[in-house]
Amino acid sequence: MKFQQIRGRIDLHMHTVLSDGTDTPEMLLHRLRDAGIGLFSVTDHDSIESSRLLPALRRADDPLYLAGVEFSCRDSLGQYHILGYGYDPEAEPIRALVARGHAYRMKKLGRRLTFLEQEFGIVFPEDAVKELYAMHNPGKPHIGSLLVRYGFAETIGQAIAEYLNRLHERTDYIPPEDAISAILESGGIPVLAHPAFGSGSQMIRGTEMAQRLQRLTGFGLAGMECFYSCFSEEIRREMLAFADQFGLYVTAGSDYHGTNKQIALGDTGLDAAADIPAGMQRFLEIITEKDRYGD
Repeated sequence: MKFQQIRGRIDLHMHTVLSDGTDTPEMLLHRLRDAGIGLFSVTDHDSIESSRLLPALRRADDPLYLAGVEFSCRDSLGQYHILGYGYDPEAEPIRALVARGHAYRMKKLGRRLTFLEQEFGIVFPEDAVKELYAMHNPGKPHIGSLLVRYGFAETIGQAIAEYLNRLHERTDYIPPEDAISAILESGGIPVLAHPAFGSGSQMIRGTEMAQRLQRLTGFGLAGMECFYSCFSEEIRREMLAFADQFGLYVTAGSDYHGTNKQIALGDTGLDAAADIPAGMQRFLEIITEKDRYGD
């Protein structure tokens, strides 16, 4: 398979019920068939379960699939989301990091529930709490959904902003160098997700972006998600310039979450009919050469 044979749009950033999306892997495949996607990756938070399920679920005429994952990271410079592509899902480094990220998420779930009780007097029914703990990777949207269900907010976004984002205690995060190392050691390609966006509404551009990339490329970062659903044309051009400056691959992702976010599949800012940037051509060439497609 050559990258020139990809037909349709490229979307390498989306989530299922295995993290904080609302589509099952089966539902997602149905939607992809109707969305004109030619190549996709599911990048669930701290989960590689999709890379086990999707190859078996795909039909011969489905879009090409690339194994993916997304890790939430933090260090002294702030917060990062690191994507991993084309890894071996059986490799121990990626499996160990997923287990670590999952453990951190479960600890954060407990702290958030305690915060809601202590700060707002909100206590969910026992069955609802068991439902949360039974989820594969519960996060803010899942708690936000319960806040909506029990009448504390009208939307998940409002629930997160008015309740969950008020918890500012320091929590456990994976350092970006650990995520990058585990992805590389598992045969994958580490990519910085939505690089201009930090924690909350923080914007990272100019000198600060250059400092971050200098640090992350020193750890082995190989790419940047320069095409992203929420990027303006100005931000997109700046990120592409940084990718050229640091010799990084370029990827495109929507960050689709089903009904948890108002973002459509394939909404990356990359026109399917447009010329593919050189950095993305190199990315597609390398995953082709190493037979990383899920055919």
